[in-house]
Parts: sequence; structure tokens; C-alpha cells
Amino acid sequence: MDWRNPMLYRTLFEPEHDMFRDAFRKFVETEITPHHAAWEADQHISREAWLKAGEQGFLCPTMPEEYGGAGVDRRFSLIILEELCGANASGPGFALHSDIVAPYIRNYGTPEQKQSWLPKMATGEVIGAIAMTEPGTGSDLQGIKTRAVVDGDELVLDGEKIFITNGFMADLVIVAAQVVDPATGGEPKLSLVLVEASRDGFTKEKPLNKLGQKAQDTCILNFSGVRVPKSNLLGGENAIGGGLMMLFGELAWERLMIAIGSVAGAKFCYEQALAYTRERRAFGRSLAEFQDVRFKLADMKVKISAGQAMVDQCMTNLALDKLRPEDAAGAKLWCSEMAFEVADTALQMHGGYGYMQEYPITRAFADIRVNRIYGGANEIMKELISRKL
Repeated sequence: MDWRNPMLYRTLFEPEHDMFRDAFRKFVETEITPHHAAWEADQHISREAWLKAGEQGFLCPTMPEEYGGAGVDRRFSLIILEELCGANASGPGFALHSDIVAPYIRNYGTPEQKQSWLPKMATGEVIGAIAMTEPGTGSDLQGIKTRAVVDGDELVLDGEKIFITNGFMADLVIVAAQVVDPATGGEPKLSLVLVEASRDGFTKEKPLNKLGQKAQDTCILNFSGVRVPKSNLLGGENAIGGGLMMLFGELAWERLMIAIGSVAGAKFCYEQALAYTRERRAFGRSLAEFQDVRFKLADMKVKISAGQAMVDQCMTNLALDKLRPEDAAGAKLWCSEMAFEVADTALQMHGGYGYMQEYPITRAFADIRVNRIYGGANEIMKELISRKL
């Protein structure tokens, strides 16, 4: 798919965005796609890929130059997402690292925390993850049970996190935990704690065996008596209790990112279906000559165009600081549902071949399913939207 000749004419980009897209597309073609099958077998990408991405400026591009980034706008982040999803390359967790984890540190961290971590995240020397979800707690952030008890100048962390993207390879994890200070009565206060992977008592289980996105490392993290200095509290020692505000402050962008990836993934599935139905013949003609197939392709194209328009409008609103949480939730909801419908239709058009793992549409179908779950399940998105009616 040529994103500059899309289903709808897009006014979102400037020439510098097109140049960046060309460069990143070449990077994906040479450094990502050839290795993706091997990474799927390993259940994580290579550290070399992270370092190469950092070397070429594809990690943390929106970070200020003083912290190793390029100081560019979020349209560059959108391009990275579109190109990865448009190439059916779900393995690299660059987006979470660059556009979720790093912004938490940039927006809420102390000067020392920013200087310690952001430059190394921009080079790929440090891989970042964020740990919110627990075995019994998903979208209900206030139900988090992981605890960090104040002990003098340290925090003692105990708990378990599950489904953590980048977790297996992460060097730094932002952990959502209930901080308890016995000196002030012991009331649990949700906070974010920076935890280095080298800390004693911090263990990672092997990557989880998922339905899709098999090259994207996702694992369980365990914290057993992990000691970190109080200065590892994101925002500093006085930031106890600020976790919920920080988490809610970044969720809208996270959900918009899922919408962006959903539209790009749907376009990939559409392109696969279009190419296959033009080539595959039945009863003396190509599948694409059958009215039922043509109408389904037309329906897919229109729905993808609608999703693209929604994403681009949300990006415009984001740039104006006008993106409302319910609008981001709506984009995530509609685009992820649309993408799964498109993927399912595209797979059906492949017939029996669509059920074979060696076909790209099969992997894309499995990869795209989780978009309706992570970032807040779509049922939760409907709840959030309905509260604002």
C-alpha cells in the first residue's frame, strides 16, 4: 500500500514526513521483514534490531534533542506504526517503547530520571516497558494489588504483572503499584515506580505463547522483595499517589495508537485479499470477477477509508490539544472492530489457504485480534463513551 496514494486523500503530512516514511520503509524492508519469521520462533525480536533502529533515529523521535530524540511531532510516530502494521510486522515493540514508556518519563519524571533514561532509550541501549495489568486486574487500575512498602529511603516491591509487552527484553519497567508508607498510616496510594531489570528479586518468565503477534515479546513479571530507592518513584519522592493521574493522562494517545495500527493492519488485509482474488480462478474466471467478492472488497475499502478519516481527525485534534478521552476510545473501538471484520473477510476470501500459517493473511488475522482487547477491552471503551453521552 502506498500511503501517499491512499483510499482517501490525506492532508496530514508535510514533505519531511514523506521523506521519513521512505527511510523507515526501507529500514523495515531490510532490517525487520527478513528476520520476522525467525523472531516469531524465538518469541521476541533481536536486541540488534533495537540498536539499529536507535542508530538510525527511529526510536523516541518525538523526544527533545537534549534527550537524544529529534524533537518532531507525533505524525512521525504515526508513520512508524503505519509502516510496521502495513508490512505485517507485529514484532517490534518500538511504539510502546517510544510513544508510551518514554513519554511517561518525559512528562512526569524528574530531571535526573529524564537524563538517566531517555538518551539510552533513544539509542536502543535501554528497552522500556510498562507494567499495569495483573492476573486479576485489567482495565480496573484502582484494583492493582502490587505493593511497594516504604522502608527508610527504599521501596520494597512485591507483586505480579501479566501480559507485559517488551517485558522479556526490558531493561527498565515502569511498574504501577500501591505505595504504602507505614509512617503516614499505611494507606495504599497508586504510584508509578521505575524498576531496573537488574534488581534482585525481579524475575521474568519466558515469553507467553500467544494466538498472534508471536514475535512481540510478552511475558509475566514477578517482584519478590525488590528494593529500589525512593528516588525511583516516577516524579520523585513526593509523587506518591500520582499514579492514576499519570496513567489516565497517557491513555488517550495509547488508544489512538491502537486505532492507527488497526487501520494500517486492515489495509494490509485488504491488499492481500485484492491480490489473491485477482489471481485465484474458479469456474473459468478470477474470484474478483464474482459480484459477491467485488462487493465485499468495495465494502472493505469504504470501511477502511472511514477508519482512516477518523484516525486523521483524531491526530489533528491531538496536535491542537483537543483530543478528548472519549473520542480516542471511540477511535480505538470502531477501528479495531472494523479491522477484525476486514481481516476475517479477507481470510475467508482465501478459502482453505487462509487457514494455513504460511500465508500472510493467516498471521495478520491472528495478530489483529488483540486490538479489541489491549489498551482497554472494547466493552470498557463503550462504557467510557456512554458516560459522556
